[in-house]
Amino acid sequence: MPLPIVVLGAGGHSKVLIDTLIAQKAKILGVTDYQLAKKGKLILGIEVIGDDLMILNYQPNKIRLVNGLGSVGIPVKRKYLFCKFTELGYKFVNVIHPSVVIALDVHFGEGVQIMAGAVVQTGCRIGKNSIINTKASVDHDCAIAAHVHIAPGVTLSGEVEVGEGVHIGTGATVIQGIRIGQNSIIAAGSVVTKDVPSGVTVMGIPAREVT
Repeated sequence: MPLPIVVLGAGGHSKVLIDTLIAQKAKILGVTDYQLAKKGKLILGIEVIGDDLMILNYQPNKIRLVNGLGSVGIPVKRKYLFCKFTELGYKFVNVIHPSVVIALDVHFGEGVQIMAGAVVQTGCRIGKNSIINTKASVDHDCAIAAHVHIAPGVTLSGEVEVGEGVHIGTGATVIQGIRIGQNSIIAAGSVVTKDVPSGVTVMGIPAREVT
């Protein structure tokens, strides 16, 4: 039998994940959040049971975790939560919406989330703790590193490489063969036509680095 799940974070991204888990008839023990004022609140009928320290009441081999933190920039907090609890021996489950289209040979790391309507084509690799959000399209042979957020409506053409910790904003388009360096941000709606170095923000059509 699958182990019961605790969802970390009680925001909007968490709510979407809970909806998917309920549809899959997963057993959800509760939701945690750093804002203690949310304790007792219900999210789609699932109770916020306290802050993240509540997880320590359960042995790592008795539960599984879902990272419910989203991100609107470099996902520092999301990465921190994942690393903190994996170092303590806890495991994160992959959450994949039943409406997605995924090629048979796609490789997933731990804790990957593929949201409703997404498409991931053959030869792709998705790193641990990464999000492929609603209706994003990831074409053949893309390599997405750990802790990446591909926001809703993003299009990655074939053989795109995305470095660790990258955020690609809503509706952005990345043409084939592009390399995006780690911890960079692609602004919403941008069209990326050349490689992006690490640690920068680019925006526009075509996308250019901004300060």
